[in-house]
Amino acid sequence: MGRWALDVAFVWKAVLTLGLVLLYYCFSIGITFYNKWLTKSFHFPLFMTMLHLAVIFLFSALSRALVQCSSHRARVVLSWPDYLRRVAPTALATALDVGLSNWSFLYITVSLYTMTKSSAVLFILIFSLIFKLEELRAALVLVVLLIAGGLFMFTYKSTQFNVEGFALVLGASFIGGIRWTLTQILLQKAELGLQNPIDTMFHLQPLMFLGLFPLFAVFEGLHLSTSEKIFRFQDAGPLLRVLGSLVLGGVLAFGLGFSEFLLVSRTSSLTLSIAGIFKEVCTLFLAAHLLGDQISLLNWLGFALCLSGISLHVALKALPSRGDGPKPPKGLGSNPDLELLLRSGRPEEDGDKTAEEEEEEYLVAQG
Repeated sequence: MGRWALDVAFVWKAVLTLGLVLLYYCFSIGITFYNKWLTKSFHFPLFMTMLHLAVIFLFSALSRALVQCSSHRARVVLSWPDYLRRVAPTALATALDVGLSNWSFLYITVSLYTMTKSSAVLFILIFSLIFKLEELRAALVLVVLLIAGGLFMFTYKSTQFNVEGFALVLGASFIGGIRWTLTQILLQKAELGLQNPIDTMFHLQPLMFLGLFPLFAVFEGLHLSTSEKIFRFQDAGPLLRVLGSLVLGGVLAFGLGFSEFLLVSRTSSLTLSIAGIFKEVCTLFLAAHLLGDQISLLNWLGFALCLSGISLHVALKALPSRGDGPKPPKGLGSNPDLELLLRSGRPEEDGDKTAEEEEEEYLVAQG
């Protein structure tokens, strides 16, 4: 009877994990192809990103209110000094990362975007070394060389290569390295109480919106104000369709963050990292078959080399978790185009509480 119950529990956990991975794939791959599809007809990616941020903020505020009503515990609200000093740098880096990534879809294919965005792991490692979140090891140097070499092979003599789009997404990957490093530092500060990703999203979005607004005003403000699709519309029907499409992207972005949170909280950050590797492969295959992206044998070899570097990075992250008990990962996940960092961690406080009481409080805090 005990063996049967153990088998049932194992099968149930496997099915649950597979379902969460598929949910994460739907939102992550879906928002990539959605952004490419929308930018073909709507050439205002920065305005699109800002509207997405507004939708994410509304959904996160609603989620916080629902969790607070169900748990009868007040959600964390940072003071203005902490908010501007601690959250603002992370929010600005995140806004530029997401904004430049969406901007690049005007010029490059999904396959080139996916491959180039994978190089974010390289910049994350570099800034982790600068901020002393990682120790310099020979294996990390090998990871950097594999990813950089794979990126070079993928873009070398590519028939669909675009310098402007490549520069935008590579800049987004560089800023993404700063973004995830600052986000890790932000979430490791237990006194801020932002371990719950819903609270993190709620606090990041307003500053991200304000940080992206000057860039939008300079490059898109005048064109958008004279566009017949938004401000100078003549028919309410097309306007509502455009706004509906934009809101759909915000829902996908929030769903991506929430699905990542579910996957990490129910399994581990290592599962998310491994799932992210296979997601990149799925995205490239779909881009080649659905959108007709041209990928040569050299490009595929470069992508395989880059994936080997990312896989080695994930394996290195798995090593510290071996031991007598679970340890939170020190580094960041390998998924390069995460819209939101979603890690399930809890601060080490109230050391006189029992493990059962701490686990109960943790589950309540996660909603």
